[in-house]
Amino acid sequence: MIINLMTLLRVIFLILILITPLKANTIYNLIKIPNLEIYDLKTSNKLKYFHSLKPFRLGIQKNIKCLNPDKELLDLKYKIIRKNLDIYKSNFLKKINLKYVVLCENLSISEINTAGIPDVQTKTLILDIGFNDKYFERAIHHEIFHLIKDSNKNLFDESIWSKFNDEKFNYAECSTCTDKLNLDTYKKTNGFFSEYSKSTASEDMAEVFSHLLIGEKAKQDNILENKENFIKSNILRISDTFKF
Repeated sequence: MIINLMTLLRVIFLILILITPLKANTIYNLIKIPNLEIYDLKTSNKLKYFHSLKPFRLGIQKNIKCLNPDKELLDLKYKIIRKNLDIYKSNFLKKINLKYVVLCENLSISEINTAGIPDVQTKTLILDIGFNDKYFERAIHHEIFHLIKDSNKNLFDESIWSKFNDEKFNYAECSTCTDKLNLDTYKKTNGFFSEYSKSTASEDMAEVFSHLLIGEKAKQDNILENKENFIKSNILRISDTFKF
């Protein structure tokens, strides 16, 4: 059967609609964050980046909030974010349930500023592009680790981890239940990379992972070396091609 030109054009148009990448106005149905716009979909590891057009609030009590980012800062920070997230291959991201990255500014939970919020349920990582430049790259990997741990809880047993520490040391019940918030890397580690590492076992793991990813390793610290080996061995159980 011969298809006339107009019919052919309609068919092509419909095909283009069907294969066009995800539109921002449908994202809310997937990740439940309003007022987003596509920033970049063309990535080698299949991550999809979005930015907020307006301030938004999330959570049952609307205690998570973030502002729409400054365009100039967004373009600048995106280069840094891509450099750090491009090291994660698509098969690894699939295993840790990360598909979407939302970029905004002044991110906070219950009025406490935070670098990022990971959510394995929606496969989303919200990042604050205005977070302190001194810790920004490390913070990206820190938040990635929370996705890794939440997606592979059997590999990152906190009771095993806690035994690496001095028997007299105890973590706080939650990361916001303590004043140990400083992110500066200790010159003398003594089992921990930072003060924030001492808040909870989960945050300690994330700090070890993030330091490893930016090339900072334990020096003459047996406790930290044991922690590093624990992180490395279990990450390699998720993907034996992962590189530190």
